[in-house]
Amino acid sequence: MASTAERIDRLAAWEAREAGLHRVVPYLGLAVGALLTAAAPAPRSLSFAPDLLIAAAAAIWVAWFVNLHPEWATRRGLMAIYYFGLLTFSAVLVLDSPWYGFLAWSGFLHVFVLSGNWRFVGVAVSAVLSATAQAGGLPSVLTHWLLWGVLVLFNLGLAGAVTWFSTVNDRQHTYRKQLVEELAEANRRLAETMRENEGLHAQLLTQAREAGVLDERQRMAREIHDTLAQGLAGIITQLEAAEQTRDRSSDWHRHVDNALALARESLTEARRSVRAVRPEPLESARLPDALIQLGERWSTLNGVRAEVNVTGHAHPLHPEVEVTLLRTAQESLANVARHAGASRVGLTLSYMGDVVTLDIRDDGVGFTVVEPPAARLPDNGYGLTVMRQRVTRVGGELAVESEPGGGTAVSASVPALAGSAG
Repeated sequence: MASTAERIDRLAAWEAREAGLHRVVPYLGLAVGALLTAAAPAPRSLSFAPDLLIAAAAAIWVAWFVNLHPEWATRRGLMAIYYFGLLTFSAVLVLDSPWYGFLAWSGFLHVFVLSGNWRFVGVAVSAVLSATAQAGGLPSVLTHWLLWGVLVLFNLGLAGAVTWFSTVNDRQHTYRKQLVEELAEANRRLAETMRENEGLHAQLLTQAREAGVLDERQRMAREIHDTLAQGLAGIITQLEAAEQTRDRSSDWHRHVDNALALARESLTEARRSVRAVRPEPLESARLPDALIQLGERWSTLNGVRAEVNVTGHAHPLHPEVEVTLLRTAQESLANVARHAGASRVGLTLSYMGDVVTLDIRDDGVGFTVVEPPAARLPDNGYGLTVMRQRVTRVGGELAVESEPGGGTAVSASVPALAGSAG
């Protein structure tokens, strides 16, 4: 199929050929009329020289308006003057020599320089001139008048019908041309939009890559904190305890065994974090059971009682939500072990319709919470920042309440996004 540009070029070429033909027709009519007048002059016509002068003046008139000033074609007032002059020259020449009816016929073609109903007035005058030429001049007797009237009606009917259909076709042609131009403009804008979209797409890809890199860095920072950092802190705590109980062989072995277990567990979790695999407790148990196991293991390592309670109807959650709650519990318990000096810790997992809440409370020394909530603990730890990032990432909220000597309460509320039982 032809492109829009090709259609526009074809329309322009056709219009140029049609305009060129219309410019030539008056000269052809004058030339044929002059030759026939010279070869077979009418009985009552002027001599050849005056006819030739009038024909030359008509040619100059057409050349001045049509050929030398083509830009005047859109100026309706000037072209109306041109057309009136063309009809005047045609009338003078036809009345002198009917052979100039060929010039009168060009009035049908040039009538489109007029607008509206004036075209049909021009067609009527051109039909009268053509009929006069066909009748051999103005009629002199009744029969000639009847013949002349029939010729006028024939020319008027035929030319009027052709002009009517040409006018309709001209309107349709103008409408189609406008549509093609609008289509070309739309295509141009579409091409510009596509080029802009290509640039935006490249920018989005770059931003997506940068966001992906940043997101992966943040994920690795959280995972390293939740695995290696907590594991190393626990190992150090157990080794320090072992150093203090060196004279008690059983206690020393217990702390060393705990340190080894923490090292193996931390190494396993670090490897799982690199592979972006769920934590091991959630691979083998549901979230409530994983929290219970976490509390028991933490109590054994730290000698502090940790109670885990579950309220509501427990059901599988989205893996990311369960990982978030488990990591929040791990970080909170690690903070209690390092900073709180508590004698008791309580964990409550509440399933409440479309929200799941995890509350961790201790009876430790507490600290002053800065508003807005501080992202770091008193010793510039990274714990609350990681917890808040994790909870916010899944569309939840993290709240911290504490005061010196009044213990600490951490509450994580997340959407209860459903997940598979596996």
